[in-house]
Order: sequence, then structure tokens, then C-alpha cells
Amino acid sequence: MVSVPRLALALAIALLPSQVLAASVYLNGTKVDGILVGQKMEKCNVEFDAKGDVRLDCPGIAIKVEGAQASAPAAEEAAAAQLTKKYFLVTEQAVRGATEFDIEVYVNSKFVRRCKSEDEQYVGEITEHLVPGKNKVMFVARKKAGATRRSFSPEHFFRVIIGEGNASGDRVMIDDAVITFEKTAAEAADSSKELSLVTR
Repeated sequence: MVSVPRLALALAIALLPSQVLAASVYLNGTKVDGILVGQKMEKCNVEFDAKGDVRLDCPGIAIKVEGAQASAPAAEEAAAAQLTKKYFLVTEQAVRGATEFDIEVYVNSKFVRRCKSEDEQYVGEITEHLVPGKNKVMFVARKKAGATRRSFSPEHFFRVIIGEGNASGDRVMIDDAVITFEKTAAEAADSSKELSLVTR
């Protein structure tokens, strides 16, 4: 998959034969024919598949199409059923609210959760969002500080962990923390990071 500049992409589309122009457009795996009129997106990867369909891979962008195929949830459940492990999203903080970061979590380009530093610890299963084998996990951190920051200490961390584990009643035990994303109160800039997660 290659990155294509917007101008080059426009020229490429203009030169395509008429039968290819009738192909479909997919954004992060979701069919968006006729939906993206007048939209502008940057830092996207563009791929033309064997059928001539245009596939846009744009990390950090989530889209929901009303009336999407009802079979999608069933497909996700079927994929999750093939996994031998369960996966959980867990937040951890040294001092609640000190970092003033919101961290958005995307799995395979689909929005999963926004974790806020002022919230209580969150623990939730995300197995249904994963597929067997390699998965992409994107973290997008945004600083939400006001006129006066609560802390500048690097000791005040905010971690988002994805781990293998098991649930028993209202208790969750994490056996292996496979992915960890962390921000501290000493940091002020927004950032994003994409990591790979290989499920079992």
C-alpha cells in the first residue's frame, strides 16, 4: 500500500477508464459511495484493488453508515469466536486527572473508546473488535489543559493498556499486557501512535 498525494490521486482518477469510475469507494473498510462528497482528508493511504475499487486507509477517522449490512456484527462475533484469548482495555493513572489528556483508541481503524484522565479507572473487553492474527491499534492523545495546568510532573502518568486476560464475575485478571500507551503530565503536545497486536 502506498501513499498518494492529493493532486496525483486526482489525476489518476481522471485518467481511469469509465468502467473503473463505476467502482466503489471504501473508507477504513466501510463502503462510502456518494457519502464523501466535498470532504477533505489528509495522511491517508490509497489503494486500488483488483476490482478497481478505491480503498482509503485513514487512521483516526471513524465512520458509521446508517443502514449498513446487518451481517457485520455477526461477522465480528464469528471472528471473536475463533480467538483462544480474551482481550481487555484497561486505564491506569498515578493521580487521577493530573495529565489532562484524553486518549482515543481505534482498533482496525474503528473507534472503540475515548479514555479521559478525569474519569475513574476503566476496564472493558474488546475481543469483539479484534480479528485472528494481526490487528492495528491506534492511540490519539489530546491535551485538555485549561489556563492553568494541574501538574507538570513526569511521575504523573496516564496509561492505556490492552492485555490478554480473563473475567470472573465483576473481576478481570490481566495475564499479559501486550500493548501499553502512556502520556505524562510533563507532556503538552497532542500525539498519536499506531501499534500492531497479534491475537491468539
